[in-house]
Amino acid sequence: MARADIGLIGLAVMGENLILNMESKGFTVACFNRTVSKVDDFINGRAKGKNVIGCKSIEEFVAALKQPRKIMLMVKAGQPVDDFIEQLLPHLENGDIIIDGGNSHFPDTIRRTQYVESKSKLYIGTGVSGGEEGALRGPSIMPGGSPQAWEHIKTIFQTICAKTPEGDPCCEWVGENGAGHFVKMVHNGIEYGDMQMICETYHIMKEGLGLTNAQMHEVLADWDKGELNSYLIEITRDILAYKDEDGSEVIDLILDTAGQKGTGKWAVVAALDAGQPLTLISEAVLARCLSAIKEERVAASNVLKGPKPKFTGDKTGFINDLRQALYAAKIVSYAQGYQLMRAAALEYKWNLNYGGIALIWQGGCIIRSVFLGKIKEAFDRNQNLTNLLLDPFFKKAVTKAQAAWRRVISKAIRMGIPMPAMASALAFYDGYRCARLPANLLQAQRDYFGAHTYERVDKPRGQFFHTNWTGRGGTTASSTYTV
Repeated sequence: MARADIGLIGLAVMGENLILNMESKGFTVACFNRTVSKVDDFINGRAKGKNVIGCKSIEEFVAALKQPRKIMLMVKAGQPVDDFIEQLLPHLENGDIIIDGGNSHFPDTIRRTQYVESKSKLYIGTGVSGGEEGALRGPSIMPGGSPQAWEHIKTIFQTICAKTPEGDPCCEWVGENGAGHFVKMVHNGIEYGDMQMICETYHIMKEGLGLTNAQMHEVLADWDKGELNSYLIEITRDILAYKDEDGSEVIDLILDTAGQKGTGKWAVVAALDAGQPLTLISEAVLARCLSAIKEERVAASNVLKGPKPKFTGDKTGFINDLRQALYAAKIVSYAQGYQLMRAAALEYKWNLNYGGIALIWQGGCIIRSVFLGKIKEAFDRNQNLTNLLLDPFFKKAVTKAQAAWRRVISKAIRMGIPMPAMASALAFYDGYRCARLPANLLQAQRDYFGAHTYERVDKPRGQFFHTNWTGRGGTTASSTYTV
């Protein structure tokens, strides 16, 4: 029997499409699923006549693979991944490779890498982005884990992944243990931010400007020709024009309560743990939470009063302002995401290639856009760039868009239309460029009620002081906690 180049466990949509992608690129693939009937259905259906080996047991599956065995798990994150690792290990030999291609939480991947390596096997945790179509035609792939495993999977992954317009593969080694899943988590956080900002733009065009779906479709079609060209702008353009069988515009029939799978929340928690101001993505996650309390919002809308949206002025000019505001806020979103990756790289001792990550995201994934090419160029210019906002290209872009950005947020506030992500992006920008923030007063307050101490501008950093503000306190100071 011909043996497979790689095996995949988990025949849901992503798993099936990845197998068909691999097979179409010349690889023989073995497959297994916990519900064995799915294997028969797949082999006799979409995989019929293809170089796909259906297996009915773990033993048969492992035996069907070339050495070192490469086994990709496309199963639900969490306990199912651990369960399959335990099922596989007794049947594997030293140097065999287990690959988790699901949306696992990066601390789990750090733990699993250490555990599998302790059994003399290799482990990879890889982000796979692009959804159903990306899996079939070419996803963005973000592998991390055991470095020795990369040489064995590099050819397969770089063959099946998406390619940039220049033909570069949207897959490169990210880093050790949980680095791949961490970068995928940040990708998903940025995705939350991008989607929320587009939704806020839609909201103010619809409720503030009174544009029809057809008119908004035309606006986004025009924006997609410029600096905002991206997958999310393209699909939003198409969504706004879509009608069902009876001619109804589907967008107006969809209930306004958003779901989430948790990767955006993980990014926010990771940022809080690292002391990084991931404000825009945090607002995007919280906006989904606010949307979920639909019944409360409906009740509140009958009680709480505010301005009625009424736009006066030049609509065409304001639409141009919106385009610039969205672009500037998008720059902040990526700047914050890259700040978080830099902090994690220091904490976990990952050697992240920031320009390479932008290249990985240029094709196949949900946040793919022309914009990412500019990020790669920024890190090519300066590998030690502290923040994207400090790169000459992005500094110039935000400076150019800043007046329009402020006009949009001001108008939204006056009309009572919420734009939490875009407004928080502007607040971050203003805070980041502020040489002196009011945290001196905050530190005084903390020292007053809790003797938490403070540093002084006229003394070296690292020296802490306490003031007896009331004359009644003592000289004992509290310990300090700094993230």
